[in-house]
Amino acid sequence: MILVADSGSSKTDWLLALPENKTQQFRTSGLNPYFLSEREIVKILQDQVPDLIALADDISEIYFFGAGASSPDRHEIVSNALSQLFTKSYISVDSDLLGSAYATCGRQKGLCCVLGTGSNISFFDGEDIHAGQHGLGFVLGDEGGGTWFGKALVTDFLYGNMPAEISEKFNEKYHLDKEVVIRSVYQTPNANTYLASFSKFLSDIRPSAYAQNLLRTGLLEFIETNIKSYPEYHSYKCNFVGSIAYVFTDELKVVCKENGIHIGKVIQQPIHDLLKFILSNDGE
Repeated sequence: MILVADSGSSKTDWLLALPENKTQQFRTSGLNPYFLSEREIVKILQDQVPDLIALADDISEIYFFGAGASSPDRHEIVSNALSQLFTKSYISVDSDLLGSAYATCGRQKGLCCVLGTGSNISFFDGEDIHAGQHGLGFVLGDEGGGTWFGKALVTDFLYGNMPAEISEKFNEKYHLDKEVVIRSVYQTPNANTYLASFSKFLSDIRPSAYAQNLLRTGLLEFIETNIKSYPEYHSYKCNFVGSIAYVFTDELKVVCKENGIHIGKVIQQPIHDLLKFILSNDGE
């Protein structure tokens, strides 16, 4: 059996290919090796997917694509953790950008953008990705991602820059104060996912001028900073994966059209397309 994983900072989707073209899906917390150690990854898997671990002896190949898995030392953290639990499996670890490119571009050239908890972009040449100077994380980057929008919402609320009726709704939903935010952002782990969790509020207030302006600002910042850094961006289809891109596809299409960007696929979860690609290419 072949197991494929698509891991962001918030969650990891696992899809197991079973006989007779059947599949079984699992979900765990995000397994970003920038934020988690080898031991912590093992513990998460043992606690959250014991049914998957029980099938370890029957799994011959594992293809893991994850946020933060963009360098050999980070690959090793994930690979070592998986090797402890899946002792008989061949294990491949690559970046979430490559996984997203496989799921959206297949073997065609194109740009692949991630707009989920964080944001990133790469150019896919039909074989491999060519990452630029992006993916700086939630402190320095993540333009147009969940952390960017969540941070904007929280700071607008705390600074009193939200319209009164929206601020009231935000307060009723989250009951935030400055001390809670400061502690959660600066003194506890996973500040990126904490901030990104507030981006869901944009769906609640989507028709408002405030939400539309914020969405436009964040998406334009992603376009200007990331997509337009590729001189020939207008020559290729630009594909998107992630919850922000998927939920706010209408707003994304508008700003892309205004900027001469040709949208290809927009998918929320690449895991099913990714498994199809892996199976059709024998894992290569």
